[in-house]
Amino acid sequence: MPTNVFRCLLLSLAIVDSGSYAASGHEQDQLGLVQQQLDVIERLAAKAERSGSAHSNERYRFDYPRLAEDIQRIRLGVRSYLFPTRAQPRDLGEPVGDYRLDTASTESSP
Repeated sequence: MPTNVFRCLLLSLAIVDSGSYAASGHEQDQLGLVQQQLDVIERLAAKAERSGSAHSNERYRFDYPRLAEDIQRIRLGVRSYLFPTRAQPRDLGEPVGDYRLDTASTESSP
């Protein structure tokens, strides 16, 4: 399930990055689709998080809160591009991209 989330997120990033600065009607439509895809990605991630919480004994877990922050960052970037408050879109920073959490082992180490 997380693999599908990654693919959708990367597709959304590629679409946003490929057509910058000229918000034509077609581009606005495409970026509107990106916003819809981000909604779908959020729902998929929430569903995956609920189903993955049952396996809390694993050493590595997916960092869903970080993914949610990156999705929000992308959403704000698209929105600020489509509805700018100033001449140039502002840089919201880059997505983190590393979603693996190293959970502390329940056993004590020697």
